[in-house]
Formats: sequence, structure tokens, C-alpha cells
Amino acid sequence: MSVTPADPRALSLNTATVKVRWDLARMIDGCARHGIRGISPWRDKLAELGVGEAARRIRAAGLTVTGLCRGGMFPAADEAGRRAAIDDNRRAIDDAAELGAQCLVLVVGGMPAGSKDLAGARAQVRDGIAAVLPHARAAGVPLAIEPLHPMYAADRACVNTLGQALDLCDALDPGGAGVHARAAADGGAWAPAAVLGVALDVYHVWWDPDLDAQVARAGAARLHAFHVCDWLVPTRDLLEDRGMMGDGVIDLRRLRGLVEAAGYRGLHECEIFSSRDWWQRDPDEVLATMKARHAAHC
Repeated sequence: MSVTPADPRALSLNTATVKVRWDLARMIDGCARHGIRGISPWRDKLAELGVGEAARRIRAAGLTVTGLCRGGMFPAADEAGRRAAIDDNRRAIDDAAELGAQCLVLVVGGMPAGSKDLAGARAQVRDGIAAVLPHARAAGVPLAIEPLHPMYAADRACVNTLGQALDLCDALDPGGAGVHARAAADGGAWAPAAVLGVALDVYHVWWDPDLDAQVARAGAARLHAFHVCDWLVPTRDLLEDRGMMGDGVIDLRRLRGLVEAAGYRGLHECEIFSSRDWWQRDPDEVLATMKARHAAHC
């Protein structure tokens, strides 16, 4: 597959990338200063600033909110815990609506503490998404299930492949009911998005031998978000040692070609957890490097 370099306008900052040294207000200003057109806040930083003030600042900066991180975490050891998770997801949907976010990313959760019932955890995820889907549809907020690498199956996400995520989409939102318009990276209209879809993070899915077929299966309607970073060899920490684009082994340009061939026209969201490297650097350096690496490798 021959893929041209990424459009430099198609970059979005997932705020986890600079979360240690900047608050959300600085992140918004930094995106505007570096000419980065999108932002995806995490809810802890959003709570510090306040959703209303964050929405005002983001609009003033002319940024697209490519997602809100995160909802999910549905499994719990008892009914009270499951109800609390559903209530929290409804609040997250409301925040995403106020921000005008293109989706709420769902990191669905793993097995409850002390449990060995993986199938049961997956059933709780299915039931939890089903419970909040009507609220999302009414609010006009797409939900994006993010499959995580299998190393996180126990504690963070028991949905681990794109195929699993799409099976949930097809079961809970057959036909993509309740579609809405989405904007392309160049500001024009593109294919509508289903209320329930997926966030494709290259870090979690690059290894999947069925990835090409599942991306095609998702199509424009289900592909709500595209996250980029890189997989380092060796990986020194299972959570906080992601690489900047070009520092690892993922063929990022090929994967971008896959999602674009399937109809995706949204922004490319850079999300890097890096306690030993990028979190220790000046965030302005991180954003400048992010722009250059996106152009060179995505």
C-alpha cells in the first residue's frame, strides 16, 4: 500500500501526552501556539478547570475536540459498584456533549479485584454499555470502545481486539442506529458515524493478524477515533513506556492508510504515556517533536 505523508493539519493532542507538567488551560494554549488543530482532554484535567470554562477556552482557540477520555470501567464486584459506574458514564457523556466532543472513549475495565471470571467481566461490559447507550444517543455523543492490548485484560480492558469491540457494536447498535454528521480534517463533511463505534489506538492493535479485515469491517461509520504513538523494543513498563512516532516498530503510515481506505477522515490523536522520557521534557518541546514526527512517520 502506497500512502502519502499525513496532512499536517490532521493532528490532535491527547492531553495524556503532556499531563505531568501542564494543566488543561496550558494544553489548550499550547495547541493554539503550535498550530495543532485538535485536543482530547482527560477527565481529571477537565474537572480541575471545569467543563464550562474548558469548553469556552477550546472554542475560543478554534480546536476540535476529538474525544473525551475516558468512560468505561464497567465491571464491579457488586451491583452498587456497577450502578456507580453507569452513573459516572452518564456524567461523562454530559461533559462530552458540553465540550462538543466527537466521541467519549470507553476503556471498558477488566475483572473486579479478586475475580478470575473473564467471561463475566465481558458480560458486565456489554450490559454497562447497553445501559448508557440511550443516554449517549439522546445527547448526540458517540461512544468509542477502545480495545486494549491483551496485557491489560485483567485490570484495564477485557475487550482486547478490534473484532471483539465491533462484535459489541453490532450486538448493541445494529446498523449504526442514530447516526450524526462528522467533520473531516479539512473542515468538510464526511461519512456519518454510528452512535457506538471504536477508537483505534495503534499501540493496542498493531500486532493483530486480523486487523486489516476488522478495520475494513468497521468502516467510516464505526471508526470514531485514531490514536498514534509507537511501540518501543524493549518496552520497559507495561503502561508508561510508549514511544514517540518513529521511535518504535509500528508501521504507522500503513495503519493510517488502512483507516483512511475504510473511510476515516478525522484527526490523528497523539497519545503517549512516557514516565521515563516524554513526561519529563518541556511540553513545548514535546508538541514540536510531535508535529515533526507526525509529518515524518504518519
